[in-house]
Amino acid sequence: MNAALKEPACPAGMPPEEWEARVSLAACYRLVANLKLDDLIYNHISLRVPGTHDQFLINPYGLLFEEVTASSLVRIDLQGRKLSDSPYEVNAAAFVIHGAIHQGKRDAACVLHTHSDASIAVSAQREGLLPLSQFAMRFYRRQAFHDYEGVAIDMDEQARLVADLGEHRVMLMRNHGVLTLGRTVGEAFMLLYYFERAARIQLSMQAAVAGGAGPIVLPSHDVSEKAARQFWENKGDILVAGEREWPALLRQLDRADPSYRT
Repeated sequence: MNAALKEPACPAGMPPEEWEARVSLAACYRLVANLKLDDLIYNHISLRVPGTHDQFLINPYGLLFEEVTASSLVRIDLQGRKLSDSPYEVNAAAFVIHGAIHQGKRDAACVLHTHSDASIAVSAQREGLLPLSQFAMRFYRRQAFHDYEGVAIDMDEQARLVADLGEHRVMLMRNHGVLTLGRTVGEAFMLLYYFERAARIQLSMQAAVAGGAGPIVLPSHDVSEKAARQFWENKGDILVAGEREWPALLRQLDRADPSYRT
């Protein structure tokens, strides 16, 4: 952070761990907005409150992602009910998705869901994300699929969401978008970033083929699987997504607009 900028103090009565979590989550909202992957006041990124298993932070309903700050985030329970004294409401219906994943996957500290054009387009393709780029190799046979059931407001959909996710950290929600989950905010964000890059590349390649560019060269299963293992087994210079990138992204945010920390 710029030395001239003073880090806002943790509010009285709030554990420092929660304030740190709030700052990280607010940063994630701003970064998603910077990538233009937000959807007006909709979509959500949720983060488990440190030291709890049934309390979460989520965006205030009505604020754009670029307006979210650490102090404006709302604390809620698994049903999306407010637990903190906040002037903002939350979109409780949207927590059908987030609550299901947080409750069903205890290591899902952060759950991120977006409706980008590229993720929706790829989610509607039978095979989802194809191994057409190095970005995509990370997700080779490591992407889940959940069929569209209408707007996610029915509680009985929760069990199917968790079952379809299985052990994966990325799920294509058919005709809807993508969901990523991370043990940290940084991991959830970087999985979204790499998925989005891969999805855009795939659509660009497919458009080129449709325009007469010729067939796409698809790597073999063995090569694609090898690359996927390299990413997920974190060997050598490859770490868990976000471990190196996240601190650099925060520095970038601080240079541009540190107001997310307030």
